[in-house]
Amino acid sequence: MKIKCNFCNGTCIKNGFQSNGIQRYKCCVCQKRQQIDYRYNAYKRDINQEIVLFTKEGLGIRSTARILKISTTTLLKRIVSIARKINRPVISRGKTYEVDEMCTYMKHKRNCIWLVYALERDSKNVVSFNVGKRNNKTLSRVLDTLKLSEAKKIFTDRLKNYRYLIDEKLHSVKRFGTNHIERKNLTLTALARASRS
Repeated sequence: MKIKCNFCNGTCIKNGFQSNGIQRYKCCVCQKRQQIDYRYNAYKRDINQEIVLFTKEGLGIRSTARILKISTTTLLKRIVSIARKINRPVISRGKTYEVDEMCTYMKHKRNCIWLVYALERDSKNVVSFNVGKRNNKTLSRVLDTLKLSEAKKIFTDRLKNYRYLIDEKLHSVKRFGTNHIERKNLTLTALARASRS
């Protein structure tokens, strides 16, 4: 019996048995071993899609792990691996952007994390983001991307750091200039992991 590979979609052939007596298969293309049915839920095919869905719905780590019947450690590893596969968005040239930052924390309130991102004003798509400490280096990663895209205008809030990092001709701190990105912040804070600000 031959099956499709879970990793590369190639053809798998029988390759002995697991220690629990279940038939094992080996992919002819990528050489990875697998089985048809897994007893542990973390190995099921659609688990990553379910993790993404529950994260979008605002479930926390423990809630998601309990519903999917996997350990929290495994879930966190999966989230990191899913996050690494996210491609950076494509940026159009000569557009107007809004930049804002959100503060959250990991495990303890002492471990502050800063999420900085840029929104393209017309399409309202996130075009650049960075996660790090509350400093100019974290901000610069996003702002440098916008400078390379030959931004027409960059709207921000009144955070002093922006004055040193954005050229005066491009920078604007106009009232209602960051309405779209502030609305996006409200959506993001609905996520259980981001609402700790």
